[in-house]
Amino acid sequence: MKKLGRIPDGGGWRSLGRVDGNRDRRTKIGFDYVHAAVDDHTRLAYAEIHPDEKGITAAGFLIRAAEYFAAHGITRIEQVISDNAFAYRRSVAFPSAIAELGAVQKFIKPHCPWQNGKVERFNRTLATEWAYRQPFTSNQARHDALAPWIEHYNTGRITQATDSHPQPE
Repeated sequence: MKKLGRIPDGGGWRSLGRVDGNRDRRTKIGFDYVHAAVDDHTRLAYAEIHPDEKGITAAGFLIRAAEYFAAHGITRIEQVISDNAFAYRRSVAFPSAIAELGAVQKFIKPHCPWQNGKVERFNRTLATEWAYRQPFTSNQARHDALAPWIEHYNTGRITQATDSHPQPE
């Protein structure tokens, strides 16, 4: 998951500047959580934005990610590798979703994010090329830009991992 601060209507400091973008800090606007999954072999990525990081939300995301991967020819998920976040380790719903897929859950070692490097790199690329690439004037505008960016990431973006060719559809 990637945690992003929500954008107030009219834009935040990135679009209005530091002085005009300052808002009353007592008014909390909260966070969005970008749930992401990356296929280990093809590097096909899928992401959704949710208002929380609960286990039930992560489980629903995982099922939809599996459906997305299946629609792109990845029909068998053997393992789901995740960090040790509460939603993955302590939730009842998330392991149930993994079992529904017929997969095995594996955890990375604590404080070793490089063991989950593909999704960590995807999260970094997501932040720089989508979330912070341009100043958005609303949270909805940023939400609306995610699906086209994912499509570009998966089909039009040249990567070293895929031998400098866009990933197949």
